[in-house]
Amino acid sequence: MSNIEEAIRRAMEAGQFDNLPGMGQPLHLDENPLEDPEWRMAHHILRSSGFTLPWIETRREIELMTQTARTEIQRSWAWRKTALADHLTPSFIEAEWNRALELFRERVKEINQRIQNYNLDVPSIQFQLRLLSFEGELVLTISSPSDTLSGG
Repeated sequence: MSNIEEAIRRAMEAGQFDNLPGMGQPLHLDENPLEDPEWRMAHHILRSSGFTLPWIETRREIELMTQTARTEIQRSWAWRKTALADHLTPSFIEAEWNRALELFRERVKEINQRIQNYNLDVPSIQFQLRLLSFEGELVLTISSPSDTLSGG
């Protein structure tokens, strides 16, 4: 334990943090203490109206695009399983599945382009997003791990 942690622990045990002003009251974290006071009202109005920083909006768009692509490939996979169970023409089923896979591959490529641009705009590396892997997304998105991905 560091000297600072030890000093804090001793102070807590001695009750030096008891009865501090504001104890038990909620913290007001709506205001940024580092924000320029002259811009505080403008920022508050923008936040209250649902506006945010452009890179945060871009992240939301990327998340929506990713979820939409995942939902579409899940829907195609479910259709494929049903069509196979209904004994539809296997060549037709596989052609449709391959078309869905190609569309998904293009969507992942498009999302990755957006992620690359987004990663250039964020103010810190901690906000960056990882690129998607077509194969990894496919495995994560398809529900049954025992199913084959490219057709049976």
